[in-house]
Amino acid sequence: MELALSEDINLPNIRTDVFEIPRWAAFDYAEQKHPPRILLLYGSLRKRSFSRFLTLEAERLLKAMGAETRVFDPSGLPLPDDAPVDHPKVRELRELSTWSEGQVWCSPERHGAMTGIMKAQIDWIPLSVGAVRPTQGKTLAVMQVSGGSQSFNAINQLRVLGRWMRMITIPNQSSVAKAYEQFDEAGRMKPSSYYDRVVDVMEELVKFTLLTRGVSGYLTNRYSERKEEKPAPALIV
Repeated sequence: MELALSEDINLPNIRTDVFEIPRWAAFDYAEQKHPPRILLLYGSLRKRSFSRFLTLEAERLLKAMGAETRVFDPSGLPLPDDAPVDHPKVRELRELSTWSEGQVWCSPERHGAMTGIMKAQIDWIPLSVGAVRPTQGKTLAVMQVSGGSQSFNAINQLRVLGRWMRMITIPNQSSVAKAYEQFDEAGRMKPSSYYDRVVDVMEELVKFTLLTRGVSGYLTNRYSERKEEKPAPALIV
């Protein structure tokens, strides 16, 4: 239905046939009976990989909170553009990304940045496939591990990428300093304030996923895209 703007609002550049006023009634919170689907990515291939340990600890917490999880193993994933998109590892990653309703990205900090392994995984996930945006409107939690003092370089970069992929990146985050001190020989995280923060982050991720997964289509419905899709009304001369 075409919107009629009141006389005291002058918006000459707006196409009223595609302009919408956000309305609470448009949020259709139909019950989603399946568990939240969360994909977890980590950024290291070392045998004793602390980003993998932290990711697996996060997965245990997510399962305890009722989520269905998948952890992608980046071993064997080719460099971006160095293999066709039907490469088995690329296809697996893309299918898992499409399956997910939320994601966790966890990278070590290397040379003041996320690892190339982490970036390669994100680069293989397309921003769009035809008219479908595989990550748009999905939730995201970011974490990092550091060998030294606490840093936020990697998670800040992951936030930028999450925004670029049009994901809903939750406010909370986890940065684990001196990661070699935080895990036992079996790879389990020791009790600490760092561990408590991981619990907080996973709890928040599940809450945001439950809150947004049924309405992500409405949340990401944009005026500019509606304008592109709908031909302008014919001018009456």
